[in-house]
Amino acid sequence: MTKLNHPAQTLLEMLDGYRVEIDEQRERADIVLERPPLNVIAMPQRDQLRLTFEALDEDPRVRIIVLRAAGEHFSSGGDIAGFLAASPEHLSRLAWNIAAPARCGKPVIAANRGYCFGVGFEISLACDFRIASETALYALPEQKLGQIPGSGGSARLQKMVGLQRTKDVVMRSRRISGRQAYDWGIVVECVPDGELERATDALAEELRGFSPLAQRTAKKLLNDSEDATLSTGIELEGHCYSRLRTSDDFAEGVKAFGEKRKPQFKGS
Repeated sequence: MTKLNHPAQTLLEMLDGYRVEIDEQRERADIVLERPPLNVIAMPQRDQLRLTFEALDEDPRVRIIVLRAAGEHFSSGGDIAGFLAASPEHLSRLAWNIAAPARCGKPVIAANRGYCFGVGFEISLACDFRIASETALYALPEQKLGQIPGSGGSARLQKMVGLQRTKDVVMRSRRISGRQAYDWGIVVECVPDGELERATDALAEELRGFSPLAQRTAKKLLNDSEDATLSTGIELEGHCYSRLRTSDDFAEGVKAFGEKRKPQFKGS
């Protein structure tokens, strides 16, 4: 039989600009951006991040994924020189790689402090929840380079905050604070800088307490129905609801409710 080779076989052997920490006790994986001082995200790192999310999605030890960064800045964005060296075909895959947190079936939390620019903002927008430190600054500054966001940033932001606010951010390369991002509904919490880790831990533990099966179902339903009509969204919701009706987790949830105790969900 012919032996097949694929870059993915070796791509995760040496991570570029980040590390992965798995805490089996808390059923949590942390992807930690770590390229000081600004945690610039290089071209090879984008492919690796996609594969990392895919690997963690299949890892039975992990229930919750947290995307965070070492140091005072989440990420100042991508490696500018890398764009000039990459082929158009490679550049066309950027949005697919950065959308990996959205495709992942497990809940993904982004913890943002300091600069969260360009692809740093875009990958955060692809996560399910964003928690901002009061030091956080968000921006899509590509207009300053004669470009536009290329990894889904403008499209995701417009879905969240509307056309006018997105034009204000994209066309003016405008920076918005963590507090304003909270006011606009981009982040679920904005906390003092020293409270970012505590708030992230609290949300991760809260999410961990729900049924893994119900969480995966809810995430996929909400993602799939985002562009659907109201009637289609209601139809999809009904099908998902009926399927969960036969799950072990639903039976356990109903039983625990009647017995006034905390449910012990297993994800089946």
